[in-house]
Amino acid sequence: MKAPITVSVTGAAGNIGYALLFRIASGDCFGKDQPVRLRLLEITPAMGALEGVVMELNDAAFPLLHSIDISDDAGVAFSGANQVFLVGSKPRGPGMLRSDLVRTNGPIFTGQGRAINDNAADDVRAVVVGNPCNTNAYIAMKSAPDVPAERFTAMTRLDQNRAISQLAGKLGKTAGSIGKMGIWGNHGPSMFADYFHAECDGTPVTELIGADWLKDTFLSTVSKRGKAIINARGKSSAASAASAAIDHMATWYHGTAAGEWTSMAIPSKGWYGVPEGLIFSFPVTVTDGQYSVVEGIEHSDFARAKIQATIDELAGEREAVQDLLS
Repeated sequence: MKAPITVSVTGAAGNIGYALLFRIASGDCFGKDQPVRLRLLEITPAMGALEGVVMELNDAAFPLLHSIDISDDAGVAFSGANQVFLVGSKPRGPGMLRSDLVRTNGPIFTGQGRAINDNAADDVRAVVVGNPCNTNAYIAMKSAPDVPAERFTAMTRLDQNRAISQLAGKLGKTAGSIGKMGIWGNHGPSMFADYFHAECDGTPVTELIGADWLKDTFLSTVSKRGKAIINARGKSSAASAASAAIDHMATWYHGTAAGEWTSMAIPSKGWYGVPEGLIFSFPVTVTDGQYSVVEGIEHSDFARAKIQATIDELAGEREAVQDLLS
């Protein structure tokens, strides 16, 4: 059996963390032959709840679960970490604007970025799940100057999965029939689900579904799905967010299938006119743990306008946190 890898998870006693940990321990993310050490971080008041989660993980008797360590100290939780899920963040409260959320969570990810910089393994890779995840990933990245910037990513796989589900449902197909569904930009209201290049069993969905439904119903449903779930269950997405985090990291770890894309928010190097340094979602392929932006995608005027809108939103968020990074 392989040597264990160390996987750190923040917000580990929360709803997403709870749904995530059992999937990691069972081998759904890194493989059924890959043992894991879990290092779990929580705020001090939630440590009792985290102890209960650890009891349950132990009671499940996962063969791949090598050990579990818990802490309210980020330096301890990220010690030797190879893979990091940054889940914990403060949720949006009543009356809070998105800009307020950005400012509230900034100090959390400044500290966690520094702790990753100082304590994680040399091959560390991190995905930010806690919202606003793109800008939180930017903050963590900027706070970890010794870690290569490309090791910090944010999760837009949930948006991709939501988009795939909507297309599959409309066509009476299963999710596995939908391919090349790319997400551009921010995990936020301006996100662009690029249906122009999506396929169903190899056929462009634009040849199978009317343009009005795609432009209006589809884009609106995907971008507002999180709010709809909150309205329906009284809580934000948890199990689906955890599943998307597993998908994100599993694809980064194992790679994309031949001819397929996935969506990851990564530090831009100027691709498709996106300003350098923004944590921006692109369609990517992954080989041997390295992602590459899919090149040569052509955009209509409508798509370019959508992409510019999400660039503008992210640029505004980045500007709002600059003083936290000085």
